[in-house]
Amino acid sequence: MDEDGRPAYRRSTGSRRGEARRQELLARVTDDLAANGLVDFSLRRAARAAGTTHKVLLYHFDGVDDLLTQAILALRDRRIDGALAASGAVPDTLSARVRAVWPVLVGEESRVLDQAIGLTMYDPERYAELGRGASQQYLPTLVGLCPPDWSDARKAEVAQLVLATLRGFLIHRATGGDPAGIDAGFAALTRALDREEAAG
Repeated sequence: MDEDGRPAYRRSTGSRRGEARRQELLARVTDDLAANGLVDFSLRRAARAAGTTHKVLLYHFDGVDDLLTQAILALRDRRIDGALAASGAVPDTLSARVRAVWPVLVGEESRVLDQAIGLTMYDPERYAELGRGASQQYLPTLVGLCPPDWSDARKAEVAQLVLATLRGFLIHRATGGDPAGIDAGFAALTRALDREEAAG
């Protein structure tokens, strides 16, 4: 296989032992990605981080793009787990839950996940799944933060609003945006959510 990520070996499938090994390798690569970001990510760097060879990684993954995508998904899952833990420890209002989630979103995984969104915009043909996957991963969590008595349609609408707004804040923050302006915008979002919830 070359550095473009074209697989030259058969990917492992099926066995419980093979899947356990795959998850172990993925966790190591994900830790490296969280610490060092996407710049210069390659199959050889991933192999060093995993303590194995690039041939072993190619046995378990369909090339460098598949490995990168799986690691990004794993980082998002970590972020979602943190968000759920934070939101579960606050009063039972949507705005309070969103306020609790925000520090998790700007935590240590933020830099890498923002870079992943940048890849999606830079090369949508190659990395479109990273962008689509983000919405698919985050929206169910945001729907779950909404009041349980809302209709499914209303929950979906508000979740889309929150996702798009928070993503905008994150991109603005990552590109050197004004922190005071982001704080003011976030406060405006939570006031809007309070009004939405008060509307019944």
